Amino acid sequence: MWMERIMDRFDLLDEKLRQLKKSKNTIDGENLLDNQDVMNFLKISPRTLQRYRSEGKLPYYTISGKIYYRSSDIHHFIRVSLKSGKKTKITLLSYRFQYKISSVIINKKENL
Repeated sequence: MWMERIMDRFDLLDEKLRQLKKSKNTIDGENLLDNQDVMNFLKISPRTLQRYRSEGKLPYYTISGKIYYRSSDIHHFIRVSLKSGKKTKITLLSYRFQYKISSVIINKKENL
């Protein structure tokens, strides 16, 4: 009897931890991507990503010392890059990003 109550308590704690992990990767209900995710999607170096942040081309959020990007900001950045007409690495990889972003979000949810 007491062992069942302990196990039930562990199950409750496990569920609460999962909910906390899910809420960490969102802001206002929108998914957040970290530096590594964005660099992999756009096939850019850490320095290039830093330059986009410094130039104000790519909005970001700092949460507990870690940098995150909203997925909608990444999409907007790609659209602006496409409209500029410049042949950049971003424009060439933009279509690949649109398909990969959804798979990363799904994978992150499954790993939680």
